[in-house]
Amino acid sequence: MATEIERKFLVDLDSLGPLEAGTEMRQAYISSGEDAVVRVRLAGDEAWLTLKGRNTGAVRSEFEYPIPVQDARDMIEEFCRGRVISKTRYLRTYENYLWEIDVFAGANAGLVVAEVELSDPGEEPPLPDWVGLEVTQDSRYFNNSLYTRPYSEWGGVGAD
Repeated sequence: MATEIERKFLVDLDSLGPLEAGTEMRQAYISSGEDAVVRVRLAGDEAWLTLKGRNTGAVRSEFEYPIPVQDARDMIEEFCRGRVISKTRYLRTYENYLWEIDVFAGANAGLVVAEVELSDPGEEPPLPDWVGLEVTQDSRYFNNSLYTRPYSEWGGVGAD
């Protein structure tokens, strides 16, 4: 089984510095249930269909398959009525760990998170100074949650 192990943090933009060479992404959720989600993602001239299992801490099963870009566009339009999460992803390496920094747009504008993938759930990567509060287990920050309840509806960071 394919497994994803990642930790997610809010980003302190004042400490981050300039970001370069980001990839614009659009993603939508065909199905989002308690046990699994099915996502379609467009990034540049590539597209994927991804199935993710239930989170157990920082761990969950993940199966990802490349698909034709036009198929992804059609799935988003037909199955998701064109509704998407928009973000730009930037990559930054810190002490041999690759960090993905997502700057959200649209209904999630103002939210910036960083994720780091790990090889073991107990792994403790060194944290860059631009990393803030860890939100790995806060389901509000899961992309499929941001899809149904965007950041703009929260009334501010940490609001219920």
